[in-house]
Amino acid sequence: MHHRNFFIGVLATVAMTGVPATISVAAQGQKAAAKAYAAPRTPEGQPDLQGVWSFSTITPLERPAEFAGREFLTDEEIAERQKRAEIAATDEARSEDKNRDVGAAYNDFWWDRGTKVVATKRTSLVIDPPDGRIPPLTPEAQAREAARAERVRRQWGPEDFDLNDRCIVGFNSGPPIIPDAYNNNIQIFQSRDHVVIVNEMVHSARIVPLDGRPHLGGAIRQWVGDSRGRWDGSTLVVDTTNFSAQGRGLMGGFRGSGDENMHLVERFTRVDPGILLYEFTVEDPTTYTKPWKVSLPMVISKDRIYEYACHEGNYSLANMLSAARAQEKTQPETPGAAK
Repeated sequence: MHHRNFFIGVLATVAMTGVPATISVAAQGQKAAAKAYAAPRTPEGQPDLQGVWSFSTITPLERPAEFAGREFLTDEEIAERQKRAEIAATDEARSEDKNRDVGAAYNDFWWDRGTKVVATKRTSLVIDPPDGRIPPLTPEAQAREAARAERVRRQWGPEDFDLNDRCIVGFNSGPPIIPDAYNNNIQIFQSRDHVVIVNEMVHSARIVPLDGRPHLGGAIRQWVGDSRGRWDGSTLVVDTTNFSAQGRGLMGGFRGSGDENMHLVERFTRVDPGILLYEFTVEDPTTYTKPWKVSLPMVISKDRIYEYACHEGNYSLANMLSAARAQEKTQPETPGAAK
């Protein structure tokens, strides 16, 4: 299986096969909309965002064609989709076709796709552009993505694999943070001068300073960028620049991987005891034809964050590289063959 390392985080995926039953996501969203909520405060007087938050959901990133022109689902549509998701999350729903992808061999224990729509009842997580779709890629980005896809397809050397296969970054840990197959959990820690955002995926921890320091110089580039935070009332605003020019692969399932020009602004607001509203805006003029914005309500969880042992037992990388070396011996024209 291409993403063999998806299944290495054994304990990590136990965390959220479901949100605690005491929390009604739709009801919480309605309550938050009905009246303003005053978040509790830390000893330093900052809004308290600490805790473990789940962002698993069946609401798609982009608006499906069947909901074109519609921003919200009806209660009947929500009930029907959540019922289907609950059935799909059972072992009985798995394919009996033994010749299908190896993913069909894994039972429900390993997955955390979610069974609920977001509290806002939206038809997509993308809220801008108004059509709920990520803007088209620029011609430059299309060429870059085609080249990346070709490298991933041939996989002659370790550099050809996506960063999530190499356990450098997680496919849903971001930034930005977008739901995926599992490990859809973050934990937030706060001090007076820093906020730490820990993603369960690849145990990624972003340490965000709040002391007003400037971003790193333009010559320094990082896979997850350089984050700086500030408080805007009760909202934590995280501004991230200095991304790597190599992009990060198709993280989070969205089109385009971003480049060194990507500017990301994230907003974390506790709108209810059980809901942390996460919003972000992506600006990258060399990747997207215009900016785009996502709104993703996260739900409080009583679960813990577990270790994600990404490379432990990850035999597929070694096997695929070994196969490439064997092919080089019989096909001298292959990209990695010695001349």
